[in-house]
Amino acid sequence: MMKISVLGAGAWGTALALQISRQHQVSLWTRNQAHIMDMQVTRANVQYLGDFAFGDQLTVEGDLARALDGADLIVSVVPTNGFRNALKDIKRLGCNAPVVWASKGLEAATAKLPHEVAQDELGDSRDWGVLSGPSFAAELVRGLPTAVTLAANNADFAAKAGAMLHGGNFRVYTSTDVTGVSVGGALKNVLAIAAGISDGMQCGNNARAALITRGMAEMTRFGVALGGAKETFMGLTGAGDLILTCTGQYSRNREVGLRLANGQTLQEILKTLGHVAEGVHTAREVIKRASLLGVEMPITHEVDQVLSHGRSPRQAMENLLSREQKSESL
Repeated sequence: MMKISVLGAGAWGTALALQISRQHQVSLWTRNQAHIMDMQVTRANVQYLGDFAFGDQLTVEGDLARALDGADLIVSVVPTNGFRNALKDIKRLGCNAPVVWASKGLEAATAKLPHEVAQDELGDSRDWGVLSGPSFAAELVRGLPTAVTLAANNADFAAKAGAMLHGGNFRVYTSTDVTGVSVGGALKNVLAIAAGISDGMQCGNNARAALITRGMAEMTRFGVALGGAKETFMGLTGAGDLILTCTGQYSRNREVGLRLANGQTLQEILKTLGHVAEGVHTAREVIKRASLLGVEMPITHEVDQVLSHGRSPRQAMENLLSREQKSESL
C-alpha cells in the first residue's frame, strides 16, 4: 500500500481521494480550517460532495507538511490559478514525490497551461503528469464506470502512476501527449459555456451538435499549434470530455452558459454557483494565445466577448451564424 497526497478538497479532489483510498492510504489536504473541521467531524465532504462516507484509509489534513510527509505520489486538484503556488510550497517543504494534477485551464496573466507551469517550477527534476477525461465527481463517487487518461513527461512514469490509480470502476489509460491532454481539458470548459448558452436560448439539438463539432475543430487547431498530437483530440480528453461537459447535467461551465442565456450577469452566476467554473477565466487566456499563434477560434472568441466584453448571448450566436461560408476542416 502506498501513500498518496491529494491537494484540494473540492468535489473532484474529494471524489478522487475517496476512489484512491480504496487501494492506498490517502491524505486529503485543504487550507480552509472550517472545512477541515467539518470533514473531520462528519467523515464526509458535505459541502461539495454530499454525505459519502470517508473510509479508514482517508485522513483529512490542514497542515501541508504533514499531508506530504512520506507521500509516494502527489495529486494536485487545486484550481489552475493556485497550481503554481502549490508547486512552490511542495518544493519549499522539500517533498520530492512525483506530481500529477487534475486541474483544467490556463493560468491567468501568463496564459500558460498547467504542464507549462510544471515545467517552470519543477523542470525535469522529477516526474509529473496530468489526469484528465470525462469524469463527473458525482458519478465517480457513486462507483459508476469512469475512464480517464494520465499523460506524463515520460512513458514509464505514466504507466507507473496510472497503475497506482487504476482499478475497479476507474479505468486509467496512459499517454505522453501532455500538451494535447492539457489543451483538451482546458478548452472543453470554454466550449461548454457556448453549449449552455445555446441550450439556454432553446437553439435545439442541431445547434448543440454543431457547436460541439466545430468546437472540437477549434480545440484541435489550437492544440496542434502548441505541439499536441491530432489523435489525442479524438480520445477521452478531447472528444470524450468535450461531449460530457457540453451535455451533462453536472457541468458547471454549461450551467454558466445556461444562466447567461437566461439573463443573469456573470457576477450573479459566480456568486451563487458554489464551485469553480474554469472556463470563465480560461476563455480570455486562450484568445490571447490563439492570437499569438494565428489560430482562428470563432466560438471561443464569442464566448470571451460575452464573458469579458459585455456582448449579449444573442448577439454572439448571431455573429457565429452570419460568418462567411467555410469548407469543413480542422
